[in-house]
Amino acid sequence: MGLRPFKLDLHVHSVLSPCGELEMGLSDIARQAAEVGLDGLALTDHNACANAAGLIEAAQELGLWVIPGCEVQTEEDIHVVCLFPTLGSAMDFQGWTWNLLNPVANDPDVFGYQLVVDKEGNILDQVDTLLVQGIRAGVDQVLLEVRQRGGITILSHVDRPSFSYPAVLGPIPPDLPVDAIEISWRASDQEAERIRRSLPHLPFLRSSDSHCLSHLSAQRCTTFLMGDLSFPELRLALKGQEGRGILAPYRFPSDLEVR
Repeated sequence: MGLRPFKLDLHVHSVLSPCGELEMGLSDIARQAAEVGLDGLALTDHNACANAAGLIEAAQELGLWVIPGCEVQTEEDIHVVCLFPTLGSAMDFQGWTWNLLNPVANDPDVFGYQLVVDKEGNILDQVDTLLVQGIRAGVDQVLLEVRQRGGITILSHVDRPSFSYPAVLGPIPPDLPVDAIEISWRASDQEAERIRRSLPHLPFLRSSDSHCLSHLSAQRCTTFLMGDLSFPELRLALKGQEGRGILAPYRFPSDLEVR
């Protein structure tokens, strides 16, 4: 199988995230992603996967790959991007997550609306329980639950002073069973290099963490070297196996070559 570069944004929010702008409808996300040159993206709403089905449908018409996922907030208030190989496994994980949400009602005037929509933007449901809160499970349990469903875990925006593993628990243990580390696009080159030197065995990504359409861009994503757009290929790239890996912005493995 020939290998080629693919631009992927693995951290994008929609109108299901209360902090997401109402312009983040599913067809709008897909159209913007295609216009800026992305090959695929992961939908990672806060503690929820319910809009993935609509985005998958909207993206098919544009030839975009969509990975169903979510951004979990653990009981320690650490954000973890969780990606799944199928919509079914993602929705099963959402069920586990929602069972661990505290019964706190969302106030749309304070936090924003939490809308489940179809690809045309029709509202299918409005989630009443606040999604931007820590679930009753720690980071170690979240990593285990994702792994048991065949998923991929990424520590979110580790350069940020809040909702990141280092900000809450300190240095990331070298043996923490995560698949990748995300550095936000706002981090300086010096800060990114400092973080990467501390964990040379792990792949580092850049994602947009988009809550509005203007933040979706090819400059805020990661370029992978893969055989095709598929979950097994993404997993190989994150492991740096069989010639797959990450080309930019943070090459992994360091000796990866395009042949």
